[in-house]
Amino acid sequence: MAIKAQLFVTCLGENFFTPMLKEMVVLLERLGVQCELPEGQTCCGQPFFNSGFQSQTVGPARQWLKVFGHTQGYIVAPSGSCAEFVRHRYPQLFPAGTPEHMLALETAQRTFEFTEFLTKVLQVTDVGACFPHKVTYHASCHLLRGLGLRDEPKQLLRSVQGLELIPLSEEETCCGFGGVFSVIYPEVSCTMMTAKVRNIQASGAEYVVVGEPGCLMNIAGGLQRAGSPVRAVHLIDVLAAQGAR
Repeated sequence: MAIKAQLFVTCLGENFFTPMLKEMVVLLERLGVQCELPEGQTCCGQPFFNSGFQSQTVGPARQWLKVFGHTQGYIVAPSGSCAEFVRHRYPQLFPAGTPEHMLALETAQRTFEFTEFLTKVLQVTDVGACFPHKVTYHASCHLLRGLGLRDEPKQLLRSVQGLELIPLSEEETCCGFGGVFSVIYPEVSCTMMTAKVRNIQASGAEYVVVGEPGCLMNIAGGLQRAGSPVRAVHLIDVLAAQGAR
């Protein structure tokens, strides 16, 4: 029986990175995964929660559980931030012993970030990609600290034919996005982004790979403002590549 994956496309993915979402489907289906896209999915509520409005988070979380809670198979997202929020925060939003709490616990156990799903569930590191370029990697905060995924994305990159993975100075330092953080503290965010862009440019890479849509949007904007020739791409874009670009 084929492994089934419910695709949690996330807000930024759906609104800004639809080609990446299509590539995610192609990759998963190539690996024998049956993909489904539950209708009615909305924001998971993380922006409310991170802004201190925990009570307002319950509405979006309840809708998300309504959509995904009774599906079958794994739930896979191209975002460590959103996957981490569902896994670690949802069970805290509802009183213990309630049906919603039990549903949140069950759903959390089958929610995975994309690279985590590939390496830990499918146990795959080589997806047959070819990307003959110099690449460096930025470790997104929630993916790294929230889910503990330090090596998994780089395992996938090292298996890409022709790819040269170049170390990034301060790889694990935040890019300054942090969701609403970049809006509330723009000066601090800009300073952090400037440092990140400087390190990316100094690496000598042609591409910087990011596994988080929010960080990808932030870093791509920073590189563009700096007039840098380095391109920021989602990890899925690289894994879906079949040759030179």
